[in-house]
Amino acid sequence: MAMTKQDVLKLAHDQNVQFVNLQFTDIIGTLKAVTIPVWKLEDAIDQNVWFDGSSIEGFTRIHESDMFLKLDLDTFAVIPWTKDSHSGTRARIICDVYMPDGTPFEGDPRGILKRQLERAKAMGYVFNVGPELEFFLFRRDAEGRLAPLPHDEAGYFDQTTDAATEIRQEMTFALQAFGIDVEALHHEVAVGQHEIDFRYCDALAGADASVTLRYALKSVALQHGLHATFMPKPIAGINGSGMHVHQSLFTTDGKNMMFDKDGTYSLSDFAKQFIAGQMHHIKALNAIINPTVNSYKRLVVGYEAPVNVAWGQRNRSVLIRVPRYTPGREKAVRVEIRCPDPAANPYLAFAVLLAAGLDGVEKKMNPPEPVEDDIFEMTPEEVAHRGIGSVAANLAEALEELKNNSVVRGALGEFTFNKFFEAKMQEWDSYRIAVSQWELDRYMEIH
Repeated sequence: MAMTKQDVLKLAHDQNVQFVNLQFTDIIGTLKAVTIPVWKLEDAIDQNVWFDGSSIEGFTRIHESDMFLKLDLDTFAVIPWTKDSHSGTRARIICDVYMPDGTPFEGDPRGILKRQLERAKAMGYVFNVGPELEFFLFRRDAEGRLAPLPHDEAGYFDQTTDAATEIRQEMTFALQAFGIDVEALHHEVAVGQHEIDFRYCDALAGADASVTLRYALKSVALQHGLHATFMPKPIAGINGSGMHVHQSLFTTDGKNMMFDKDGTYSLSDFAKQFIAGQMHHIKALNAIINPTVNSYKRLVVGYEAPVNVAWGQRNRSVLIRVPRYTPGREKAVRVEIRCPDPAANPYLAFAVLLAAGLDGVEKKMNPPEPVEDDIFEMTPEEVAHRGIGSVAANLAEALEELKNNSVVRGALGEFTFNKFFEAKMQEWDSYRIAVSQWELDRYMEIH
């Protein structure tokens, strides 16, 4: 049931909350907040909270800066590490951004996802996601700078007795305090790399949970003198961090549209069309789901990176994988897209993934035959002969594809596309003209 004003005020009182963080994200996905004392909470619920949007990445211009936050009361949660602290117990509420005339702000990432979910709802569907955000834990050196070495030497699923085991458990308690249903926590493939997975849910709740997870894990790590990073490729030569996204669509009465017991891998034609749509639009999607220069340091062959535009079931070298179906668990049938990374704004990521998939459904696209051979072991000639393409090679290519893609660009809206494109082209240009240490080491002496 939806939370009422009375519910929230009572919870705040019973939990001795003294301050409330009103949270939202900019277009890049950076978490923003304005803090109010708890005695202003009722006014904030009734009258909203005004702020200056001109200083937020991708928001309004300075001459049209007034905006307000509308509180989503269902997202109220006490921030667990602030309970009974000397600075006062704090809670958080995630907000939607509105214009002065009372209309939703077209550049609000949460609002962009809501618009795509409304489109799916009008078609009779609910979009569910189960994102898996990988991250690294690093120490800081004596000067407080991030040290380049991870703090452990464990590998995938290793049962270790180092501090990271307890820290992951503490992170899990924090996520559960936010109402996030954690299903598994484990060490990942690379040294210093970890993953905490939560139960699938509707895409809006999943995006809220993803933003909360990044915030919570960074905060818990900091309390242990560590830094949690969701940077896609923080260390050269080892695996980077991804954000695999499990996806399914249900009818409003609970039928899984992805399931057909007689279909390939128990997938329906609907599911295959959804897959085809995402494969067709993947290079434009890359600009949103792999949004940084560093993202493409992860998307290279040899590091379990899903660079190949193909699909299959047992095959983890493909872009889209179909988890194996267990009889009696029809509702668990889903597809997993493996190239997104945790630097993405989850609201925008889930919005464009849905838009691309639904475009495949509406146009009844057919995917190519599934691939079960290990593409990483194929020669370039074999890959070309099989007609297997690749994701965008870098941020510049992805942005150019986005510019020319009406479906993905349309899901963002022209306002957000222009702001996002401008910000990311500046990032690319800054990277393109920078001189790296690698270049100095390689060329300084010989030229």
